[in-house]
Amino acid sequence: MHPILEEVNSRWRQMFTALAAGDDVPPSQRLRTEGLMEALVLIGEMTPEALQSAMDSVYAESFESPLADKLGSQWQEFFPFPQIPAMGRRAPVYPSAPE
Repeated sequence: MHPILEEVNSRWRQMFTALAAGDDVPPSQRLRTEGLMEALVLIGEMTPEALQSAMDSVYAESFESPLADKLGSQWQEFFPFPQIPAMGRRAPVYPSAPE
């Protein structure tokens, strides 16, 4: 396995494990990983489709279901390569003033 791909897999695992636990992921971590994904395609090591499939597998390890279960079967249209769908859960919002 290419060393950059090993690093990308490690970063995906860190991100998705944190998100599954309810933690946030810094945008910089996601953006740097997306850059590495793009680099793998530019050097001819992987195709965008292969990387998205690999990312989906790592996601499923953390969330116990594939991305399509959460985002729909066309999730790649909302998150085109090299975007990583790494969003935290929405915080509960309560009114702070009487209505």
